[in-house]
Amino acid sequence: MAEFTASDGVTLSYDDAGVPDGRPVLLIHGFSSNRDEGWKRTGWYAAFERRGQRVIAPDMRGHGQSGKPHDPAAYDHQRLLDDLIALLDHLGVGRADVVGYSMGARLALRMALQAPDRIEHLVVGGVGGRQLEDGPGDDRMAAAMEAADADSIQDPMLRSFRQFADEQGEDRLALAALTRAVSWRPTADELFAISAPTLVVAGARDALAGDPQLLADHIRGAKAVTLQGCDHFNAIPHALLKATVFDFLDGYLDDPFG
Repeated sequence: MAEFTASDGVTLSYDDAGVPDGRPVLLIHGFSSNRDEGWKRTGWYAAFERRGQRVIAPDMRGHGQSGKPHDPAAYDHQRLLDDLIALLDHLGVGRADVVGYSMGARLALRMALQAPDRIEHLVVGGVGGRQLEDGPGDDRMAAAMEAADADSIQDPMLRSFRQFADEQGEDRLALAALTRAVSWRPTADELFAISAPTLVVAGARDALAGDPQLLADHIRGAKAVTLQGCDHFNAIPHALLKATVFDFLDGYLDDPFG
């Protein structure tokens, strides 16, 4: 584990693993997860290392071993994106493949719009057509994180996120603050400006994401893949997701007979 300090003083933890001189890949985990649970334990570090790639994986602020402010102002979406750019700068990495999941996918999309020169390939997982819809108020997720007992949460999806956060030992007040920050959802017009080769992938049972094709339709040249048998939570460790991502990075999704 290594650390660096963001411009506002928040300490950010990260791993710089894999093959040091390999093609870098930046892995951005989802809400209530962390670099270890989202990527290392589920086999992504090892899989990218076998491919000869350098793996850069931060704990986003509010998660894992990074700093955990309880002020929503510390989690503005622009600040989260600035953390990622600052990490690449800190490591001297100009361009990388970028793989984000769920919350990490939204950050990856924003990165593709604001810093397109930093991205070789873009993979956004656990997102789909619902990304273009107005979501429910963030207070429901914050309330779930602040509830005294996870069993008291009626909504199954909110309860799943809360239970996952508890399993990871996350700071629930920090997560609540993050959900109360100003969030960002791309518009269809904004997505059309993305120039990086893009893969949108989600599970067929992922009600939180929706159809990945509906999101890919608004990104020029994007590929969309639906993973059969997968939902929002079990897709990350699934071999189907790894195979799809690697086929995309290696150009096989461009081959109709591949």
